Amino acid sequence: MNLNRILFLGSVTAIILVGAFAPMESVSAGEPAAANDHTSSSYTELSTVNSPEIPASVKFAGKEISLDPIDMWERLDRELTAMSYTHGNTLLAIKRANRYFPVIAPILKEQGVPSDIIYLAAIESTLNPHAVSVAKAAGMWQFMPSTAKEYGLEVNDEVDQRYDVEKSTRAACKYLKDAYKKYGNWESVAASYNGGMGRVSKELAAQNATSAYDLWLADETMRYIFRLLAMKMIMENPQKYGFSLRANQLYQPIEYTTVNVNGAIEDWPAWAKEKGIDYITLREHNPWIRAKSLTNKSGKSYTVKIPTQQSLSRSKQKTTVYNPSWVTE
Repeated sequence: MNLNRILFLGSVTAIILVGAFAPMESVSAGEPAAANDHTSSSYTELSTVNSPEIPASVKFAGKEISLDPIDMWERLDRELTAMSYTHGNTLLAIKRANRYFPVIAPILKEQGVPSDIIYLAAIESTLNPHAVSVAKAAGMWQFMPSTAKEYGLEVNDEVDQRYDVEKSTRAACKYLKDAYKKYGNWESVAASYNGGMGRVSKELAAQNATSAYDLWLADETMRYIFRLLAMKMIMENPQKYGFSLRANQLYQPIEYTTVNVNGAIEDWPAWAKEKGIDYITLREHNPWIRAKSLTNKSGKSYTVKIPTQQSLSRSKQKTTVYNPSWVTE
């Protein structure tokens, strides 16, 4: 190849490379590119992101908690910020609370457990009675099978009372009261619900502490009690943290008739049809039923809920609001 041809090819290559990396120009040489024109209608400004306000103190289960210590302030700020901007789960918790708080709250009161403990169910399962964790904890209160049995719940292939809201709430109350007898404060009770009584008791002794607020634990357990505080703050005043709901967007309580079953059920789908509902409705409102049949050799008594037709209709169900602060209208 002669020298002139080499020089020619080199010039062509250089022109191509310059063209490839040169900025795009507008069609008209006299007009600036629209992409660089911040005054054009196509330019979108970033939305404002507000950091939630952290108060000087918060109250939980009747106890005033100072947030003056830097670590306390920052730990709550982390959880309140995360929860405020994880919109989906927090929003669902508020919606479901309208259905389930009227069921859970009276049981807590009856069992002598502080009303604020209701928010523990919210952070455990987002108030979903069908919830199952990777570790196989189940139900609204996220009981492991062994702990559920220890506190009186039936767990097998046909019946799993971890999914029964009323029964699992009573079992949770038993656990919580046992833990309170051991620790004497509800923050350590809450930490033990996440990390286990054995672990929390061991670390309280090893670290010469009396409160879980002062413990160095696994990150999940250390965050847990502040998630509880954050959930309470949001659910007491959702609008303050950017959540806007109307009354008809809250999940409404369901009205039921009940049937006591004392024997075996060979075919739950057929049984449901006889009661005027379908199998999916039976399972949705009685999630403790875990199979299509019930052996029940011991003749135990089970209460089956049959939702009223009015409750299952958006246009016919009654609209109630458990906490007026949850809605804007």
